[in-house]
Amino acid sequence: MASHRMKDIFLLDMDETLLDFPQAERVNFRMSLEAYGVKDPDALYPRFHAINDGLWKLLEVGEIGREKLKSERFRLLFGEYGIAADYEGVAAFYYENFPALCFPYEGAREFLDALSRRGRVYITTNGGAKIQRTHIDLAGFWPFLAGVFISEEVGADKPSERYVRAVREGVENFDPARALYVGDSLTSDMVCAERLGTDFILLRRDGRPAGYEGAFAASFGDILKTL
Repeated sequence: MASHRMKDIFLLDMDETLLDFPQAERVNFRMSLEAYGVKDPDALYPRFHAINDGLWKLLEVGEIGREKLKSERFRLLFGEYGIAADYEGVAAFYYENFPALCFPYEGAREFLDALSRRGRVYITTNGGAKIQRTHIDLAGFWPFLAGVFISEEVGADKPSERYVRAVREGVENFDPARALYVGDSLTSDMVCAERLGTDFILLRRDGRPAGYEGAFAASFGDILKTL
């Protein structure tokens, strides 16, 4: 991995970078379907995850709105499996229940602490404002952060030019050469980093994706070794 010396501005994605989003999603999905009497939610979860992931990728390119996404993922799933439950009710339960479900990856606070001693740390996320702010609270991340860029508050989603501009203008004395962006997504985080002109490290705990030849880390420790 290339060296990332002289970095003192750290831009970090949150879900699947600092927080175990798949675990929270899986638990919340089960709780939401059980609340509405839908049987065997664990068997339905893999399909829900695929539908949800696809819709978030549409959100990234502006092909679906955030409010529609919240219910559309359940409408599509229930339609596919002939489930008669109130998909809008399930969607509302799912969204309102999510803030309480927060699972930081092991070592996340220590990682943020180490970065904050080297410079300024910012979170960049496409998650909902209420959910993400509550998760930052529950995870104990606030003491290490210089700021957060939550797409719902910015008014634009990663990796749009408008979102990128908000980050560039919102980080005091922003210098791309001094910034390092860390995230798990090639379609959102890597594109954001490219548009900001910053170095990027792909953080994937399940290994390097086929065809990806850029800077890569499988753990927080791998990233700290490069600084």
